[in-house]
Amino acid sequence: MDERLHRFALSVRVVHQTTAVLFVVCVAAAACLYIGPLAEAVGRRPLVATVHEWAGVLLPVPLLVGLLSRALRADLRRIDRFTPADRRWLRRAPNRGREAGKFNAGQKLYAAWIAGAVVVMVGTGLLLWFRFALPSIPRASVLFVHDLGAFSVVLAVAGHVRHAYADPEARRGMRTGRVSGTWARDEHGAWFTEVAREPRR
Repeated sequence: MDERLHRFALSVRVVHQTTAVLFVVCVAAAACLYIGPLAEAVGRRPLVATVHEWAGVLLPVPLLVGLLSRALRADLRRIDRFTPADRRWLRRAPNRGREAGKFNAGQKLYAAWIAGAVVVMVGTGLLLWFRFALPSIPRASVLFVHDLGAFSVVLAVAGHVRHAYADPEARRGMRTGRVSGTWARDEHGAWFTEVAREPRR
């Protein structure tokens, strides 16, 4: 029987899932504000705008609270380090999955990009919410950056979701915290070797 390996702590999974819920609420509310037929069907524009604003402001909160977790901080340190194996992964080198650590290069780049995008989105969103902008930047420019950023974030997250749905074992790891040893060896070989060397609890 294929051994199940512990991949994600409960704190990491809660941060991921809570952030996902806030993101869906934020995007759904934005769609109801910007897409004519949806706006007409839903109505209550001030309420929808308030939901969108608060979901956006709260988006970084799960991660900030999650920093109290040692497991999450350890995962963030892993994501923050780019290794030679990551460069080979990007070049689609043979056996790249068997060399990848707990996070492959694609996951690291996605995490870095989405973190920066959230900062930009929250910052521009706050400027729009309180109806002011920096003296040298007109409100229309802030709105343009916010809308362009929103579009790019939705595309990136859609790609993330697409990859997740193509990999049931990866989804199981985020849902239950455990993955099969075979999957770990094939997709994150360096991490599999590291875990295999750890003493059994």
